[in-house]
Amino acid sequence: MSIQYLKQSKPEAERAEDDAKVRATVEQILKDIEARGDDAVRELSQKFDGYAPTSFRLTASEIEAAMQKVSTRDMDDIKFAQTQIRRFAQEQRASMTDIEVETMPGVILGHKNIPVQSVGCYVPGGKFPMVASAHMSVLTASVAGVPRIIASAPPVNGEPHPAIVAAMQMAGAHEIYVLGGIQAVGAMAIGTQSIEPVHMLVGPGNAFVAEAKRQLFGRVGIDLFAGPTETMVIADDTVDAELCATDLLGQAEHGYNSPACMITNSRKLADATLAEIERILAILPTRETAEVSWRDYGDMIVCDTHEEMLQVANDMAYEHVQIMTDRDEWYLENMHSYGALFLGPRTNVANGDKVIGTNHTLPTKKAGRYTGGLWVGKYLKTHSYQRIVTDEAAAMVGAYGSRLCMLEGFVGHAEQCNVRVRRYGGRNVAYGTAAE
Repeated sequence: MSIQYLKQSKPEAERAEDDAKVRATVEQILKDIEARGDDAVRELSQKFDGYAPTSFRLTASEIEAAMQKVSTRDMDDIKFAQTQIRRFAQEQRASMTDIEVETMPGVILGHKNIPVQSVGCYVPGGKFPMVASAHMSVLTASVAGVPRIIASAPPVNGEPHPAIVAAMQMAGAHEIYVLGGIQAVGAMAIGTQSIEPVHMLVGPGNAFVAEAKRQLFGRVGIDLFAGPTETMVIADDTVDAELCATDLLGQAEHGYNSPACMITNSRKLADATLAEIERILAILPTRETAEVSWRDYGDMIVCDTHEEMLQVANDMAYEHVQIMTDRDEWYLENMHSYGALFLGPRTNVANGDKVIGTNHTLPTKKAGRYTGGLWVGKYLKTHSYQRIVTDEAAAMVGAYGSRLCMLEGFVGHAEQCNVRVRRYGGRNVAYGTAAE
């Protein structure tokens, strides 16, 4: 096997050091929120966002006022995006059916898909106010039928971001808060004097938000462990360097630590893409971020074959995987660890992030090996139930159950079965007895 790194990102040890600092900060802040509630949240908001209103929750009139500031064009674009996302979410929901089956005479088993009862949706603000995240989290929760959806985003320039508020409201949020960072997810999960806690937290965020969700997992459910956004381009010589470089830098601008990786079997395309990245960086308005991200977290990997490219891609399990080759369908068939695939040169990650209809909250840091991204099904809990409706079935299952319980030494368990055998078995020896 021949796999060559023309450019490699910073080593894991350095990344782990950064993570440890974040972990300690988050732990301390969450303890403070638990101990002091609203007071801690207000101090944190003042410290990090310079924002400390009487109430962080927007009133109906404040929501209306924010929405009035959104231009007609922007409002139409938000509606278009939400229509696409809602339609796909509705199709996904329809694919998840309740079942009930009689597995043997008199024994009925089933499951029901029940919505989580309350969800906190975090929408990042900061450098890039992510309007699209409101659609992705709030709208999918709404389609799932969650009865209480609360949404929170940090202030932008000292006030609620109008387009984010509009997107939250139109997507179906029941409560909207202007609160960011650890204080937002901490308040929603732990609860304060003024915010009733939720059962589940969803939505992307910076390293501090991601770590807060990790530490809160167990107390509440979460959609997934999400780190900085990752993008991977898998390309052969059917495409050119401009397309590859644009797709890499388009995601690298997210933050200073957003991994971007290209895997190719063409050394010529790899060299041309490296040069094209430098050309684009010189004119990119978000160069300050994208350049650092590419320098520290960028990889350029050259393989001999598509089979090698596939293996490297599955091993890395990146969040966004843009595939532009002469065999895109082959990758679709054989990729098993990733967040979402973007197939062919006409497709791109930005469409998935903002408008096409799939969800942009996706697994990072190799979590694609064991989970997919946020979707309507994440808000649904599949609960089983069972029912025995005949005496014969109660006696027969009870006899098997009793013996299997005794095999493990659980006498009390066995007696639960035995009492049914005695009560419903009668003299019908065809089913035997539990002690047999």
